[in-house]
Amino acid sequence: MDGIIHAPISLQELCDAVTQEIEGYVGFSPQANIYPVFDNVHRTYAVVIVPHWPRQLPAEIVVMARVSRDLIVIEVDTTDKLLVDALIVNQHIPRKKIILAYAGEVLQDEQIGEDQSTIHG
Repeated sequence: MDGIIHAPISLQELCDAVTQEIEGYVGFSPQANIYPVFDNVHRTYAVVIVPHWPRQLPAEIVVMARVSRDLIVIEVDTTDKLLVDALIVNQHIPRKKIILAYAGEVLQDEQIGEDQSTIHG
């Protein structure tokens, strides 16, 4: 144990932290449009890149995370500056509150309950 007592983080604080960090991945590209996609109802946040015409590549998700119960689940992260690091350093989210689904980490107790979108890794 690290000896530090962390105050509980509310669901809204987790959503705000993810939203703030996801916004940091939106920028300018001369080859594509980059869009933030925020779904507050389902607590899912992403950045999508859509290449300009004529498209040589398909649109793709750059980074995507969702808040489930009291955890942040990062589903996709194709960036060179990982969202997990930004959440820990900039937002002070404890690593134990972050699940890296794209790396095979799974939620343990979420198979039953209100959130039916489980992760299988």
